[in-house]
Amino acid sequence: MYFGLSEEQEFFQETINKFLEDESTIDEIKSFAKGDNPEFPEKIHAGLLDLGISGLIIPEEYGGLGEDFLSAAAVSESLGAGVAASPFIGSYVMAPYAIMKTGSDKQKDKYLNGITDGSIKFGIGLTEFVASREGAHIKVESGKANGKALFVFDSNKATHFILSDSTGQLFIIDAKAKGLEIIELTTVDKTSSFVELVIKDVEIDILGQESIDQNHTQEIVDLGRLMIAADSLGAAQVMINKSVSYSKERKQFGRVIGSFQAVKHMCAEMTANIEPCYSLIWYAAHCINNIP
Repeated sequence: MYFGLSEEQEFFQETINKFLEDESTIDEIKSFAKGDNPEFPEKIHAGLLDLGISGLIIPEEYGGLGEDFLSAAAVSESLGAGVAASPFIGSYVMAPYAIMKTGSDKQKDKYLNGITDGSIKFGIGLTEFVASREGAHIKVESGKANGKALFVFDSNKATHFILSDSTGQLFIIDAKAKGLEIIELTTVDKTSSFVELVIKDVEIDILGQESIDQNHTQEIVDLGRLMIAADSLGAAQVMINKSVSYSKERKQFGRVIGSFQAVKHMCAEMTANIEPCYSLIWYAAHCINNIP
């Protein structure tokens, strides 16, 4: 039995690869990382939105493409390979999944349609549920939230945030809400945006009004981890490809170093180590949709 990406998934992945090769060169990425060209991420984000990443997993009834999480993993892999300075995992995978799993019909109609048409962009912060730290704590009571949320992901120019308290209760905060302070965090990876939120009597829109189901929140966390793994896989594959290309160009002792047995062994071992990661990540993504 064959298990891998379909022709449609491979085509979409190749389309993203081509876009990033043309529009997001390594020199542009380095320039942005140094503090130059601050509008660079918006150019990349806009181009990826034109390709349809915002509605990738959102059902067609809300304007999305209705693709599965294997498709999302393939996209994440391409974004990692291209070092894309754009939101995806938090804004267009974890956030819509959270709304699809726990939102009311009214919330789905409002937020999922907003994500697909570009009017709504989510940052997501589940640190309080996973393991609160540095004194962060969120208390939800009477339709309002108080506390602090650390490491809120994909937050650059977010219009809304999906957060969780320690029990796993998910809720949405409008980025313009009264009592909300947004503090940008400095990170090593300049292609990802994180913020800290200070929350003081902020009105919230609770997801899953009927009950608190920690399983749903844990599923969202696990999905994010899977997408980060796919992103890392894409980056790792590019490093191997560049290593092999370099070994075919660099000369030592009158020969390209790729002709030396020791270098061949190193390249072969790297390839052998990374190859199983594809099946592991793809199968995990496949299971989310197909194996309860």
